[in-house]
Amino acid sequence: MAVKRMDNIGIVVENLGVVIAFFEALGLELEGRAMIEGEWAGRVTGLSDQRVEIAMMRTPDGHSRVELSQFLRPAIAADHRNAPVNALGYLRAMFTVDDVDETVVRLRVHGAQLVGDIVRYEEAYKLCYIRGPEGLLIGLAQELG
Repeated sequence: MAVKRMDNIGIVVENLGVVIAFFEALGLELEGRAMIEGEWAGRVTGLSDQRVEIAMMRTPDGHSRVELSQFLRPAIAADHRNAPVNALGYLRAMFTVDDVDETVVRLRVHGAQLVGDIVRYEEAYKLCYIRGPEGLLIGLAQELG
């Protein structure tokens, strides 16, 4: 049996509205918001008595999604947003954009900061990492040629 697809990547945030605005500025579309709670949800996550507001953000091509979660209860257990790029665990989400330079300028209004530099990888890509609101690490790639 093979994997059919990857449905989404999940990111836990403190301020859902600010992070939604950031991903909208990046070019994702808000697909919907919902409150997730109840016995069934706790059975999935292992967190009993959880109450979580989620927002599903969809890429323009409709193939990928980012699920943003703001936990109202229980309280946040750990924070690894400012870990360096060589820390163990999930690192970042990478998005292909039309123009890396223009995207970085546009996202700076929403708190984005370059981690290093915008670089060229051979004649294939222009790449960079940015830290968005709440320290989220995002990769940007522009296909060249």
